[in-house]
Amino acid sequence: MRHAINIAFDFRSDTPVGKDPDVASPTLRRYHKLLWSKPLPGGVPFELSDSRTDCYLYHRSELGEFFLASDTVIPSFRKVPHIKALIPQKEIEAFNTIGYTIGGMMVFPGNKIDGKMTMNGARGFHPLIRDRFDLTLECIRRHYAGEASPLSEPLRRYSDFFMLFADFRGYVEFFLLQDLVIGNEVKISGPYDNFRSSPVPKDAYEYRAYRDDAVAFINARNQRIQSATTAA
Repeated sequence: MRHAINIAFDFRSDTPVGKDPDVASPTLRRYHKLLWSKPLPGGVPFELSDSRTDCYLYHRSELGEFFLASDTVIPSFRKVPHIKALIPQKEIEAFNTIGYTIGGMMVFPGNKIDGKMTMNGARGFHPLIRDRFDLTLECIRRHYAGEASPLSEPLRRYSDFFMLFADFRGYVEFFLLQDLVIGNEVKISGPYDNFRSSPVPKDAYEYRAYRDDAVAFINARNQRIQSATTAA
């Protein structure tokens, strides 16, 4: 995998006009397959296939059957009216661009169960999450700890996927998320009040603080990804 990953690549650049990079960028799909086809914490290989036409990435073995989808996990909130009014468009777009590099991308189970929302949908539509990955990761931490969270229901639906990584530390290390965690605690940006109100920044100060934290995480994860792939 030496030099196979360009951490500065903007996945919108090879996505057909009007399409979502999470679905239509061939480079993003290839990167996800390269990055996450590797041994699980227990040492069992987790090989992903992109040969099926009915799903994004696929795995089937004695571990089970898994249908994975890509998700852009760092929202810039660029379409939120009060953010658009407060922050210069160039500033918002610069943040949004960084979010379309590989450090801002994840995979989650993409198959619907009992007609209910996938993890991607649940993250995006829940008013206490609003697509924020730090808050999603906190919900995942609580899932492994047996604690309730706003995403408890979808996390339970896909518990077989999360069991692959044994525990929260295994999940974090597999997906190279160490820079969003201190010890066993998730580094959560403001605004945050333990899931009691909207996580969307209310003013320019909150927005820039949230953005700076998010950009620092993406840049750090990009470096981890580059180091991991260069050494492979």
